[in-house]
Amino acid sequence: MSSTQPMAASTTPLAIDDILPSATPTLKVMRLQAPQLGQPSAGQLLSSTHLLSSSLMLPDSFGVIHVGETFSAYLGVLNPSFDLPVRGLTVAVQLQTPSKRIVLPSRLDGNDASSSTGTDDSSSKNQKDVEPGGGVDAIVSRRLEEVGQHILRVEVGYIANGAKTLRKFYRFNVSVPLAITEKVTRSGDSKCLVSITVENVMEKQMSGGGAVTISSVGFEPPQGLVSKQVLLDETERELDKITRATSKVTFGSQRRSALEMYDGCGRLEPGESCRYLFYVMAESEAAALRGIAFGDELGQACLTYYKAMGESGKIYSSTVVCPPTTYAENATSNSKFVVYGSGLSVDVAAASVQRSSSGRRNSSDSRGSLDELLPVTVEPIDPPSRMKLSVPKSVALLIVNHSSRPMSLQLQMRLPNMNGVVICGPSFITLGELPPSGGSCTIDVNFVALVAGLFSVQGCYVVDMTTGMEIQQPALFNVFVELPNDRFEEKKTVH
Repeated sequence: MSSTQPMAASTTPLAIDDILPSATPTLKVMRLQAPQLGQPSAGQLLSSTHLLSSSLMLPDSFGVIHVGETFSAYLGVLNPSFDLPVRGLTVAVQLQTPSKRIVLPSRLDGNDASSSTGTDDSSSKNQKDVEPGGGVDAIVSRRLEEVGQHILRVEVGYIANGAKTLRKFYRFNVSVPLAITEKVTRSGDSKCLVSITVENVMEKQMSGGGAVTISSVGFEPPQGLVSKQVLLDETERELDKITRATSKVTFGSQRRSALEMYDGCGRLEPGESCRYLFYVMAESEAAALRGIAFGDELGQACLTYYKAMGESGKIYSSTVVCPPTTYAENATSNSKFVVYGSGLSVDVAAASVQRSSSGRRNSSDSRGSLDELLPVTVEPIDPPSRMKLSVPKSVALLIVNHSSRPMSLQLQMRLPNMNGVVICGPSFITLGELPPSGGSCTIDVNFVALVAGLFSVQGCYVVDMTTGMEIQQPALFNVFVELPNDRFEEKKTVH
C-alpha cells in the first residue's frame, strides 16, 4: 500500500507543481512611520541643518515605538528571477508580545478563507504564484498595548521540490511615552475624586523631538458608575466664553494671551507633567444604595496624544481602585480619626459581608477586621461645613449595626472629648434595639460652636447596654466656625 501512495498523489495538480522549478522569493519588511525630526541618516542628500530626513530612504531599524501607537509594517515579497516564477507562495505574519502571540491578518495570507474551513483545498486557494520579476505586497497593523520587547515574525512558504519555508524575525522594543499616576480621595459613601497626573517620560531630542500634545483625556468607569471631569466653575466658564466672544470688538485688552493659549493646548515637553481631576460617582440607584467600598474598581484613565510629526497614540492607565478607610483603634494615635465622607460605614459593611461569605465570622482569623473594630458606625447626613458662633445647628446622625446579633444601644456625646464644637441638649440618647446585619436608625442632635476656627466634631461613643461594650467613633465631621457679622464689623472697627 505504501508503494502506491506516491503514484496516487502524483495524479493531483499539487504533486505536479512540486516537481516544477520555482524561484526563491525575497522578503522585504519596512515599518511605515512619519519622518523623524533631526535624525541624520548615512548617505542622505540633505544637509545636517535640515529638520526632516529623506523620506525616500528605508529606515535601518524600526525606530522608537511607544505604547498606544499603531504599529504598521509594509511586507514585500519579490521574485528576483526573470526566468522562473515563485510557486505556491504563502505569507503568515504574527506579532509576539511579552505575554502573547497575535496573528496579523493581511491580504496575502487569506486568513478569512482559511478560517471558514480546515480542508486542504482551502489552504491551496491561499497559495499564489508570482511571475518572474514580479512581487506581491501587503500592510499589517496593530495597536501596541504592552511594554517590552516585541517580535514581528514573518513566514514565507513556497513550493520547490517540496514545501519550502523562509522565516525572518524583526525585534523591536516598545517603551512608555507617558507615565500616569493616580491618587484617589473618597468623598462620600458613593463618590470619589480621582486625580490623574501625566508626565512626559520620553527622552529629549533635538529640534523639538520628544514633545507630545495631549488632545483628549477621559476616565472610563465600569457599569453602574459615571465620571465627570472637574473643570472651572460654570460661571467662570460662561464669563470666559462671553469675554472671548466680545474681545474682538470691545475688549481687545482681555484677549487670551499666547501664554494662556499655550498652557491650554496640552503640550508637554520631556519632563513636564499635567494633572487632571475627575469625579466618579454611582449612577444607578442600586450602585448608590450599595456604595463604593474598599477595593471596588473605579475605572481607567484614557489619553489620546500626538507626537511631533502627528503620530497619534492612545494609552490607558492601570485600573484605579477605591482606597481603604484609614482608622486606628488606638485612641492616642494622631491618625485615629477619618474625615467625614470617607465611606467608613460602606467599608465596614463590605468587610462584614466578605467575612460572612468566607466563613470566618467569630474565628481567630477575623481579629483586626474593620467590622470587628467598628461593629456599629455613626455617620452624619449632610453635615454643615460652616457654623455661626453660639448658634445651635441640628445634624442628622445615621447609626448602623454591622454585627451579626441585635444590639441595645445608647449614643453618648462625651463633653470632655469635645473641643470647640460641643453637644447642645441631651448628651446621652437611648437608641433601643437595632437589628443585626445592617439594622439602622436616624436621630437628630444639636451642636453649638463655642470658639471660632476649624474643628473636628468628636467625642462620640456607642455603648452596648447589654454587654457594656464601648465603641469609640471617628470624628463625625469637620466644620469651620465663623464669627457673626456684627462681631466681625466690631472687631474691624477696634483695629
